[in-house]
Amino acid sequence: MISNFRVIVVGGGVAGLTASHALQQAGIDHVVLERSSEVAPPVGASIAIYPHGARILSQMGCLDAARAACHPCDRFITRGPDGKVWSNSRFFRNVRDNHGHDILLLERRQFLQILYDGLPDKSFLRLGCRVRDVTEDSDGVEVVLDDGTVERGDLVLGCDGVHSLVRQRMWELANQQNKKLQDEEQTSMVTRWKCLVGMGPPVAPEALGEHDMTVVHDNGCSFLFLTQPDKLFFFVFVRLERHHHELDGSGQPRRKRRYTDADAEAVADSFAGHPICERLVFGDIWRKRTRGSLISLEEGVLQHWSHGRIVLAGDSVHKVTPNIALGGNSAMESIVVLCNHLAQTVAAHQGARLSRATLGKVFRQYQRDRVQRVRGIMELSSLITRVQAWDGIVPKFVACWVLPFQADHKLTDQLGELIRKAPKLDYVQVGRGFAQGRLPWEGEKNGHALDKGKTMMSWASKSAVYLAGCLIALVLAYRLVA
Repeated sequence: MISNFRVIVVGGGVAGLTASHALQQAGIDHVVLERSSEVAPPVGASIAIYPHGARILSQMGCLDAARAACHPCDRFITRGPDGKVWSNSRFFRNVRDNHGHDILLLERRQFLQILYDGLPDKSFLRLGCRVRDVTEDSDGVEVVLDDGTVERGDLVLGCDGVHSLVRQRMWELANQQNKKLQDEEQTSMVTRWKCLVGMGPPVAPEALGEHDMTVVHDNGCSFLFLTQPDKLFFFVFVRLERHHHELDGSGQPRRKRRYTDADAEAVADSFAGHPICERLVFGDIWRKRTRGSLISLEEGVLQHWSHGRIVLAGDSVHKVTPNIALGGNSAMESIVVLCNHLAQTVAAHQGARLSRATLGKVFRQYQRDRVQRVRGIMELSSLITRVQAWDGIVPKFVACWVLPFQADHKLTDQLGELIRKAPKLDYVQVGRGFAQGRLPWEGEKNGHALDKGKTMMSWASKSAVYLAGCLIALVLAYRLVA
């Protein structure tokens, strides 16, 4: 059954394609408008799918293809500024033991192709559709394309990334009703880092491994390498001298810094001689790259996820640094939660069109269900970025004196609570034979229900407070004996 209710999805990336899967499963009419002429353009680098993301892929019928496209990750290795090994852990194996599934590491364009290939009906996706405007009236919404084509529906779902046009139009429409959403969002998104990101063929697999993760620490920067037998992904995180916010002081979108190929070459050249292991420097990786670019890393969670008949999901509303690769999984989670509420509401109205007020209730519940979790993920990601790049005394102390001596399973057990409490589609069965690990999924047999009545400090905040306390205690102890 295809309902009379229609969703216009702007953006055909991870969030947009996941939305098409979820909406098709719910029998909800929609269209996905993607500005690129390709389903999977050759941009970006890697994406990691955690076990909770794998559970969603299982519901969409895409898990087997994703597994077949990569090799399971194995070791997590950390190194100092001289390239020498500090730690070598079973991180990925522990995740598999806890949840029954590996963390899957794929090229981003490969993952997009898998999502597209798995769509039950591909006609819902339209390529080469650049959105020019979004308007709303008493009866619905209209999306105007560059070629003058108009798409009409009941709601617009903005999955168009961190530089979202849908988000900007949502703010402008709210301003017309004297709701100054932009003023309240001035500090919601911040950029503290730039990142040299790319991929290439394997380089010295005997040092970096064939399916391992390596982090190289240094002051104000860090390196991340992810390997597969046939490719290597790299990230170089560099702290900016000054951070800046998404909006300027007048509440207008700040003009984006678009880094050029020359900018990327300059950063790569400045790190060309930096050791990444006993026998390699970064220049060895960069010279063999198949692609590489310099990007800004925004991070933050908006206070307002919707207005009227417009709602946001993915990077357009919550953005994290990629050091622990939770951004793509979080985008899929948000789509799942929103579509759960939409499917339930559309079914209750027997497929009829929904009023603005009814949609408002759906959107508010969606944000309530998601905001605490994504803020915790954003804080955790930010903390890991700072620790790996020694961004301050406490992060450096943690990197040098806490993490290398932490029990091998400690991080994965803490991360396990985040993984097992992730949402899934309520109206689709998980694939047959989906394995169970040591930790049960929340809400399933032997699981432990989360007390939603309590407001819990996020894991990242707890860790930061605890580690700061450890450092203060050490300083006080030193002064007492000095």
